[in-house]
Amino acid sequence: QVQLVESGGGLVQAGGSLRLACAASGRTFPMYTMGWFRQAPGKEREFVAAISRSSERTGYTDSVKGRFTISKDNAKNTMFLQMNDLKPEDTAVYYCAGLFTFHPETYKTSVNDYSQWGQGTQVTVSS
Repeated sequence: QVQLVESGGGLVQAGGSLRLACAASGRTFPMYTMGWFRQAPGKEREFVAAISRSSERTGYTDSVKGRFTISKDNAKNTMFLQMNDLKPEDTAVYYCAGLFTFHPETYKTSVNDYSQWGQGTQVTVSS
């Protein structure tokens, strides 16, 4: 199993950008489909974006489409989330998640689908 560590969070003004990274340990990262989730205070953890093992397929929640881009670099054991045009409602703790799979084109959007989680990184967007 991989261990996941997020980085790149911080405080940014509305309209700004951040790039989150999720570094994975171990040699099996290429076998993982990956996702980003976020949790705001008092709210449930929600899906943000996901990417298939092969990186050929991606999915996004409607509120971030056109603003966020997920990518995966298997050679560097790292997944990224480029976040542009950030809004105050994007403020949350962002978590990366992974699931080992034999299906190269599958990605998952449910919290319950993932087996590995990072510790989270705070993103705060000021208005």
